[in-house]
Amino acid sequence: MKKAIFFICIIFVIILTACTDFSADDDKPSDFEKEEENNLADHNVPAAKTEKTQADAVEKPKEEAVSLPEPQYKINEHNWSIEPINKANSKVVLLTIDDAPDKNALEMARILKKLSAPAIFFVNGHFIDTPEEAKVLKEIHELGFAIGNHTNSHLNLKSLPEEQQYKEIVDLNDRVEEIIGERPKFFRAPFGSITDYSRKIAEDENMVLMNWTYGYDWEKEYQSKEALADIMVNSPYLSKGANLLMHDREWTKEALEDIVKGLRNKGFTPVDPVLISTETK
Repeated sequence: MKKAIFFICIIFVIILTACTDFSADDDKPSDFEKEEENNLADHNVPAAKTEKTQADAVEKPKEEAVSLPEPQYKINEHNWSIEPINKANSKVVLLTIDDAPDKNALEMARILKKLSAPAIFFVNGHFIDTPEEAKVLKEIHELGFAIGNHTNSHLNLKSLPEEQQYKEIVDLNDRVEEIIGERPKFFRAPFGSITDYSRKIAEDENMVLMNWTYGYDWEKEYQSKEALADIMVNSPYLSKGANLLMHDREWTKEALEDIVKGLRNKGFTPVDPVLISTETK
């Protein structure tokens, strides 16, 4: 009887031990769970944060587009002056430099930059047909100045057939865009000689036509610093919105600072071309 009880106890202990081992095995992670943990560890992504990380990626905000300022001025094609829109300051002048960038344009741009005086540089294609010349134009643009179209060869458009007029204007736009990444927004015909066809091309190219109010630096009597500065500031044609024509010339470069300071002393502010409306229709 005692032996029977002893064997029963032994059997009971064996059964109890087996149940304990099975329960312990249930608490261990399976091979699949181990593999998932290893994968997450390899990618440094905590399992509890995976869904949140994916949601954050989807909700990342888009970059806002840069907007240009609202136009405050427009070109009056009857006298080529700069007219204020609404209540903009009317006592302004527009500074323009033609035949750029020849020998003096870059230094002129630096002088104007130092004076915080905006301007448009109207370029000719034959001045930007080498890598070195293209680099000069790019630097003028990077200084913050508007680049205008003054044709490839500076020929009188009225003497050219339509096909050549097209090339004189559009080929230059292509070249300027290649150098600075944007097409000119303003067009000035050489000698102010606008044809009906060149007017149409400018409109198709979304360029604003422009001539000038006055300029003197091509006349022999004004080819000195003192004479040119004096006439540009004291011209009888100086008025609100005057469109001032200057050129890439040594004597104009020398007079430029006195011209800007003289105009400001008379209460005139050089207008920023970015504020001029480029609406062509």
